[in-house]
Amino acid sequence: MIGRLLIAVVVVLICTISFIVTSTSNGGARSGSRSKMSLDELWRSADSVGWRPSSAPRSDWPPPPSETNGYLRVRCNGGLNQQRTAICNAVLAARIMNATLVLPELDANSFWHDDSGFRGIYDVEHFMKSLRYDVKIVEKIPEIRKNGKTKKIKAVQLRPPRDAPISWYTTDALVKMKEHGAIYLTPFSHRLAEEIDNPEYQRLRCRVNYHALRFKTNIMKLSQSIVDKLRAQGHFMSIHLRFEMDMLAFAGCFDIFNSKEQEILKKYRKENFAPKKLVYKERRAIGKCPLTPEEVGLILRAMGFNNSTRIYLAAGDLFGGERFMKPFRALFPHLENHSSVDPSDELAENTQGLSGSAVDYMVCLLSDIFMPTYDGPSNFANNLLGHRLYYGFRTTIRPDRKALAPIFIDREKGRTAGFEEAVRQAMFKTNLGGPHKRIPPESFYTNSWPECFCQTSPQNPAHKCPPDNVLEILDSS
Repeated sequence: MIGRLLIAVVVVLICTISFIVTSTSNGGARSGSRSKMSLDELWRSADSVGWRPSSAPRSDWPPPPSETNGYLRVRCNGGLNQQRTAICNAVLAARIMNATLVLPELDANSFWHDDSGFRGIYDVEHFMKSLRYDVKIVEKIPEIRKNGKTKKIKAVQLRPPRDAPISWYTTDALVKMKEHGAIYLTPFSHRLAEEIDNPEYQRLRCRVNYHALRFKTNIMKLSQSIVDKLRAQGHFMSIHLRFEMDMLAFAGCFDIFNSKEQEILKKYRKENFAPKKLVYKERRAIGKCPLTPEEVGLILRAMGFNNSTRIYLAAGDLFGGERFMKPFRALFPHLENHSSVDPSDELAENTQGLSGSAVDYMVCLLSDIFMPTYDGPSNFANNLLGHRLYYGFRTTIRPDRKALAPIFIDREKGRTAGFEEAVRQAMFKTNLGGPHKRIPPESFYTNSWPECFCQTSPQNPAHKCPPDNVLEILDSS
């Protein structure tokens, strides 16, 4: 009998320890009866559990030498946030190769029909000054004089492998750089592995992303003006409503559209994505379809938000138009975008192409709550999740589409009993913006914890906060 009691005690202790460890590994996830969480809790930032952002070096990190191995040019392709990730990777690649980085080129024409370039979007002087202890940066490759003649250095073009390891940069790329004096990497999107077993390299990415990359003054002022107007009436949330043609075509979610709309989606898919058999019912059942605007509204209502909630929508042209927006607007009439908040001519002129995406990014970053309706593949949503985590563990609502799919399918079949409670339970099981372990396929740019954070009272000395310095007091936006 005593032996059995001892075994029982040991089992209880193991279970208790396991529970504590699990709770700790989930970082700042709010505790308690989450299905009964008040809205006041959601409007506040998540519990940091003593963590704060810190991307300053914590070991020997010498400044770049006066003489480098050559010049690195890159052409960043894709949308604003794919380019942002590429810029972070370009700075790290330059550091790895001891290269002088030429100000990255933004391939804006093909995606946005916008030729504003790096200087038209970002504060170049701030970018170069912020990274002066990390890499040498120039606006263009300088001319050299040889044998009394002025000569341009011609960069040899290379195509890096996707998610290339560090070894590719220290071998193939570096050999070509030393041979020619300069290399030109194009295209440069996702061309450096995200998971690198070097915390200092990862912290450099954070210094670029959250400190050095600051939008131009006009974009920052315009964004702040929109936020001030929205917040004048209280809290507001932002939603990245990814119900757009490219994403719907990529996901293969056609059946809810009429025949003409389906034809458009299928044509777009055929022209832009690799052939793949996609069955709508199967895709829907496993949460691979973007949420419809109505589903977004039903989720928010189930979580307790009422029709007075102010919502800022960051979205392109919604496929299907007002037919799909009408049910959402009926649930939440206070829907805004940058045009409706401020319909001035000045705003219209400054929200085209990349600038418009930058304004949406900043408003979503500064909102009290952010909700992406489809977070993969979506560079806008994924980068914002990471930035809001770094920006003080701001609340994010990330719908678990896989868990929600059967609930919505039941509703469509007329089985509505317990619908809102089922949605609420699914939603409050998700992380709401606190520090949490990064689990693939979650990207480093979505969650840079713990590499780019530190603890004021660390349980592990490796996470102790370094002394504050210039890198820690830069404008984090």
